[in-house]
Amino acid sequence: MIKSMTGFAKCEASKNGINLSLEIKSLNSKNLDINCRIPRSISHNELEIRTLIRKKLDRGAVLVNVYVDYDEGGSGVEIDWAQAERVHASLGEVRKKLKIKEAVKLDHILVFSQNILKKDKLEDSKIEWELTLDCLNSALASLDTMRKQEGQNLYRDIAKRIKNFHEHIKEIERLGYQRIPQAQEKYKEKIAQMFANDEIDESRLQTEIVLMADKLDISEECTRLASHVQLFTQDTKSNSSSGRKLNFILQEMHREINTIGSKANNTQISHMIVTLKEEVERLREQVQNIE
Repeated sequence: MIKSMTGFAKCEASKNGINLSLEIKSLNSKNLDINCRIPRSISHNELEIRTLIRKKLDRGAVLVNVYVDYDEGGSGVEIDWAQAERVHASLGEVRKKLKIKEAVKLDHILVFSQNILKKDKLEDSKIEWELTLDCLNSALASLDTMRKQEGQNLYRDIAKRIKNFHEHIKEIERLGYQRIPQAQEKYKEKIAQMFANDEIDESRLQTEIVLMADKLDISEECTRLASHVQLFTQDTKSNSSSGRKLNFILQEMHREINTIGSKANNTQISHMIVTLKEEVERLREQVQNIE
């Protein structure tokens, strides 16, 4: 089952007056690129967040946003008056030293609020991390569901294009067999012209025959192309389907299509080759969205 790399999920949770909201967004990327925006109070847990995401996701540009809010009176805040006085005194010394006329104001002191405000930071930090962990697991599950749903939409479009691929390959094989008699007549005329000359280059004659046989036969390329298409189909149905592998198979398909186009000197086949190339490009665009 294929999964899309795009998705979004959000989870909210509360405990002891602490409200936490977590959002996770995933976009297309060649590799797994994780960017976390989390409060400073749980920044030491970022490695755990990244590890958990890596266990769930293989590819994608992943952005995790965590917002924390406290109910009014939900988390007791106290002022460290001794520290506040030291901050005020230090600012006063700076004012005198630099000969600043402006008096020290509350706004100036609040710049150092992290030094003068006290609360049970350790306990709050534990609760914040618990809420973050619960929300992250829930959001990742929702994200996975969404990516699977998007993957199913991709699969339906891919399956439709693959069906067209099989039909075109069969038609190319049919046209390839049809053109053999015409090509044989053409080469017979060319060989007859060579025999009309007084001198016959046996080496040249053998080379022309080998080239004729090689140019007439596109069955091997059609067989390989059909095999690549079948492998592509099987991989889209596999539980371990990989966008990287699918992209590699598409490269092989494109190579065989080019070979058929260069060997099949036929207008109808050439038109179908152009169509197949367009289909490969459309499939490539879809595969870019697959994890």
